[in-house]
Amino acid sequence: MPRFIREMMEFVGLGEEDVTAIRRSAPLVLEHADRLTALLYDHFLSFPRSAKFFLRPDGEVDTARLERRKHSLARWLRESAEVAMGQEFSYYLLAMGLSHSHRAHGPGGVIPPHLMIGAMSLAQTALGGVFADGLEPREAAAASCAWNKLLLVHLSVLLLGYFPPVRLP
Repeated sequence: MPRFIREMMEFVGLGEEDVTAIRRSAPLVLEHADRLTALLYDHFLSFPRSAKFFLRPDGEVDTARLERRKHSLARWLRESAEVAMGQEFSYYLLAMGLSHSHRAHGPGGVIPPHLMIGAMSLAQTALGGVFADGLEPREAAAASCAWNKLLLVHLSVLLLGYFPPVRLP
């Protein structure tokens, strides 16, 4: 996993300058973590295709499950803000991908990969808004670009849970 992550970081161009931008913007991200998680989960709940993963059998929102998921997303944001790309975090991401792709989640079943990709796009967009509102334009652009690269590396690992890696000759 660490080699895969290193290769993906190189592929998307995530370098030291980006890591610095992520860490510099981390306090702002963490300051807004609760708002970001609420925004994302409110969005999920507004679409029947994604809301079904957070409903009880009676069709009502499973608030306990939703709070656990928000807590998990906040943890992911904290670890991401630290650019924690070590072995432990890489396997955490892989386990998350396997969990979403192979384990039924409440009445919704297995989470389809297109919803995982969409969720990552939502996170990127939400972070871009936080940066635009809280940083000078040049720094906001650098932070947004760096976080986008990082989140694409994360998405690559998550998708390993859905699709086995293709071995190139």
